[in-house]
Amino acid sequence: MRTLRHILPGLGLILAAAALLLLSDLGSRNRENTRTIIFSKEHPARIGLLQASSNQVMDDVLQGFLDGLASRGFTKGDNLEVEVLNAQGDQPTMLMMAQSIVGGNYDLAASISTLCLQALASANQKGRIPMVFCSVSSPVAANVGVKSLGTLDKPAYMTGFGTSQPVEAIFREAVAANPKLKVVGVVWNPGEVNSVVCTERARKISAELGLTLIEAPIDSTKDVREAADALVTRGAEAFWTGGDATLISAYDVLQQAANKARIPIFSNISGHAQAGALFDWGANYHEVGYEGGRLAADVLEGRSPALIPVHDLMPGRMGLNEKVRASLRDTWTFTPSQYERAGYIVERSGAVREIKPANVEAK
Repeated sequence: MRTLRHILPGLGLILAAAALLLLSDLGSRNRENTRTIIFSKEHPARIGLLQASSNQVMDDVLQGFLDGLASRGFTKGDNLEVEVLNAQGDQPTMLMMAQSIVGGNYDLAASISTLCLQALASANQKGRIPMVFCSVSSPVAANVGVKSLGTLDKPAYMTGFGTSQPVEAIFREAVAANPKLKVVGVVWNPGEVNSVVCTERARKISAELGLTLIEAPIDSTKDVREAADALVTRGAEAFWTGGDATLISAYDVLQQAANKARIPIFSNISGHAQAGALFDWGANYHEVGYEGGRLAADVLEGRSPALIPVHDLMPGRMGLNEKVRASLRDTWTFTPSQYERAGYIVERSGAVREIKPANVEAK
């Protein structure tokens, strides 16, 4: 008992010291998660950004990303270097570029599109570099370790957000504009998980609305023309496009097939109405990139990706094309509600009339 009385005071001091060290360590770790890193022209922040291909959507996201960074004080040529690696649609090249980013001297890796996220995540499995992603239809379905949205159940080194296409909404809009619509055709790449997700949703809403969805799977952009012509032969009364990167890269080919058959395209890719679709309803991709750039700034300033949940972001935009509507073989009529919500309208003259800021609730 006497020995125990001698030991207890010393043991108490040891425990108190250990507790103090633990609290100090927690405090330093909390400060680490909120620290501010100062970058300069001499020591700029370096970002390796992986882009799948060159098209209007991806270019809009990229410009928005740079604008978002600039809004937080990160400016190219001043305190920021951004090296954009563009795979131009070639998957093996994309994988090599992802490896070069992860193995390079960058402060942050960024990706635009589902395919780029998957490539970077595969190269960065050991978490060598923090990652920010955007322009991804479904981060969970991408199978990169994100288990659910709105939680921290994901790899600690990555964060970002998904942009889920308003598939169900656009099919309802198509039926509202043409109640006699019965058959819709879709050209899509089963090798893209983002396209699989969108097409599965299209099947469900088509069945719900009494539509027949006929499909033409493709492997690459060179297959688009034959697939589109086959759908017309099978009786497609309209084409729908979802979040398929392969098709987006060859959208003009699909548009040519639609023009020849005098049937419309309704698209979940914002801006396609300016490229010849009858109407579009999808994300404002500059805004998607902008928010991605601001998120990247958070990480560059020291916020840990481990503490930033992955969430969904859908800044919607609707566009209508009156010139195309007047040229179709069937009767399509925009509803008063569609005119009211449109962010822009392509007039019969071809002039584009911007109406209001393009943020539309799309579910």
